[in-house]
Amino acid sequence: MKHIAKCVRHFLLLLFTIHCSLFTISCGPDSDHFEMSGQFKGFNQGELYVYAADGPSQKLDTIAIVNGSFEYSAVLDGPRTYVIVFPNFSELPVIGEPGQEVEIEGDASHLKEVEVTGTKENDALTAFRLQTSQMTPPEMSKAAEEFINKNPQALASIYILNKTFIQDETPDYDKALELATVIMKASPENHAIAKLKKQLEGLKNFKEKGQLPKFTVTDIDGKTVSNVDLYAKINVISTWASWNYDSQNAQRKLKRLEKDHGSQLKFLSVCLDADKKECRKNMDRDSIKWHNICDGRMWETPILGQLGLYFVPDNIITDSKGKILAHSIATNQLDKKIEELLK
Repeated sequence: MKHIAKCVRHFLLLLFTIHCSLFTISCGPDSDHFEMSGQFKGFNQGELYVYAADGPSQKLDTIAIVNGSFEYSAVLDGPRTYVIVFPNFSELPVIGEPGQEVEIEGDASHLKEVEVTGTKENDALTAFRLQTSQMTPPEMSKAAEEFINKNPQALASIYILNKTFIQDETPDYDKALELATVIMKASPENHAIAKLKKQLEGLKNFKEKGQLPKFTVTDIDGKTVSNVDLYAKINVISTWASWNYDSQNAQRKLKRLEKDHGSQLKFLSVCLDADKKECRKNMDRDSIKWHNICDGRMWETPILGQLGLYFVPDNIITDSKGKILAHSIATNQLDKKIEELLK
């Protein structure tokens, strides 16, 4: 009997252990992990890319789609804004928080209607995206301003501020600075918004001066380049990164302009990649031969602050004497603007 009782106790203990294990699994990710999973109708096999827009590293990760489903996990020490990049280069923002998990569902043919659920931040951001998906730019700006004023403490507000008033075809830096100040008051300890506010203030002061500052830097090939090397009729300094398609597209447009106009143009590019090899790979792929700055320091690259370049993509266009002719021209308007200035 004692032997039977002992076996029963061991069996009950085993059941308890299994139950505890299952309970732990069902509770979701560990306290320092963020997980997202989901499925897309009409997208059975393939790859997505993802990067942390406000993280210490913006290197692209790959997400495999298998039988229409995917999973992704990351270790976080604080909230992050992730951006999922689809094969057609559409982007989907996802707010990541330690210890949380989200579900993503939608139709690959209607990416604007993809839903991200599981946390208050993502529920709010999804509601905003769905609400504004068919709006005109003025309506979108009004809705974004209302969202930010009602939710200044939300991480989603920083993404919406950036996307609507900065990374737009017609940036509104004054409104961006106004709303950044609102967010800053609600979240004074948020380093991301503090940095963005400082950048916007610096950009305003820089634009008012109207002259390219003096600088000397070393490019990816170890060659020295300075402001005096930009003596062509039109000169363009631009930022790009391997994890940002729009900025790569801008570099390809510059390449075509160089082919058409030759010595009338000079370019200097600043790559925000953390990995110089990734920068070099993209340069070789697109046959980019002009000076490229890539020191692996990403947003801490000194020349960015010197020149008031705070975004990707971003640009400055000057004449042969360093006078600033244009700043922060949208990629889809960049070649047109340069053609106009060359006339």
